[in-house]
Parts: sequence; C-alpha cells; structure tokens
Amino acid sequence: MFVSGSSSFDLGNELNEPLTGRKWEYELFPITWEEYENSIGIIKSEQQIDNRLLYGFYPEVINNQGKEREVLKNLVNSYLYRDILAFSDIRRPEVLEKLLQGLALQVGSEVNYNELSGLIGINKITVQKYIDILEKGYVLFRLNSFSRNIRNKLKQSRKIYFYDNGIRNMIIGNFNQLDLRVDKGALWENFIVSERRKQNVYKDTFAKMYFWRTKQQQEIDFIEEKNGQIVGFEFKWNNKNTKFPQSFLETYKAEGYVIDRKNFREFVKI
Repeated sequence: MFVSGSSSFDLGNELNEPLTGRKWEYELFPITWEEYENSIGIIKSEQQIDNRLLYGFYPEVINNQGKEREVLKNLVNSYLYRDILAFSDIRRPEVLEKLLQGLALQVGSEVNYNELSGLIGINKITVQKYIDILEKGYVLFRLNSFSRNIRNKLKQSRKIYFYDNGIRNMIIGNFNQLDLRVDKGALWENFIVSERRKQNVYKDTFAKMYFWRTKQQQEIDFIEEKNGQIVGFEFKWNNKNTKFPQSFLETYKAEGYVIDRKNFREFVKI
C-alpha cells in the first residue's frame, strides 16, 4: 500500500498507527537542480538560473512560466496560512506571518531566538515552537553550528534556510531582478544549501551539515562531515578570492572549497 500526500500534517494526523519497522518513508522536496537539468538540458537550465533563484522549484511554478507569482501566492496562502494553521496549534496567524518574514530576511545569517521574540512580541519558547512546526511542514530547516565541544553544542547558534527560494521571496514580496537586489548573496546561499540537503537526503549520504563561526568573527558558510572527513565551503555569487581560516583547516584537518556559478553543478548534484 502506498500512502502519499502533499501535507506532512495530513499524513501525520490520518495515520493512527506508527507502523514502526513495517514501513518505508520517503520525503519529496521541490524539484532538484539535477532533475531540472536532466529534464531541459544543461544549457537551458543554466540560462534559467536567475529565474530559479527568484521563483524556486515547485512543479507548478516551473510549469507556469509567466505566472510564477500567482502560483506562489496561492501556495503560500493555501499551505502556509491554511494547512499549517489548521493542522498545528498555532493560534495567531499574524504572528506566524511576522516570524516567517523575519526568518526570510535573515537567510544566511545567524538566527537569535531572543531577538526574534522581541521583534515579534512573543516569548522565546513560542518562537521555537513555531519554527519546529514550520520545519515539520517542510517550509524551512535549521543548520546548527559546528563544534566538537559538547558544552558548546548545548548552546548552539543556528542558521535557518527555506526549502524553496520562491516561497522565501513570496513571503517578503520581493521578485526584483538579481542585479537590483542587495540579497542576491543570500538567495544564492539558500539555493545552494537547500539543493545540497535534498541530495543528501535522497542519496542517503549520511552527511552532517553545519556552519562555523567563532567569537573572533571567523566563519565558514557551510561545513559537511561525512565518513570522518570534514570539508568547508564558501558560497559566492561571483568568483572572489576567499581565504579559509587556517585555524579551522589545521585543527580539523579539513579541506576548503569555494562554490560559485562556475562550479556549483558539481556541488548540487553530488
């Protein structure tokens, strides 16, 4: 028996039995870059990179060129502000909207729950609860900071990314072209990290994903730990000379790579 649905809340509420050990679960994300490229070819897909950063990879969006905003508006209104409110215990939709806007504007930056609670006017516990629900609803996901110190891990900071750039841009109502935007670096990072997460899940790489930042403001955008090897990545929209913190490379015997428009295909296809 195959049981499928577009809403994880629907499935969770309708299935009364946990079926532990008697089922296989599959997560389906928006279209991956690899699927997109395999469908229309390398040249056409790379010609569409700007549009994908703006409008994302939901099938209905891709299949309705010229009507992307209308489709995304319907997705946000029907899923974010109907399904999530209906199947969770969020009682204040205006708070959910403010929280999503705050998170959308902080993509690529560390997220502080205390600051968010002050900005929105709710307590920190409620912020955490709402983010947990949005994560279970496959709207966003967290990336924790990398640390081998157990005590530090208890006080981890985090970044939050959206599974889809189009949803993120719809939330803040900004579909300006990339050359007019101040957040194109954040859009690029969100796209790259979300694509990597899709691939890691689909291909069972068992890779652990982090970011790294110190009190001295040294940082690396993305850390991946797999099979005992640690690799750091910096994401740049335009190719720039980037130096990785030597202390990180030496301490963890890590390698460092810059991912830009010229080499991103290798990173997002694994």
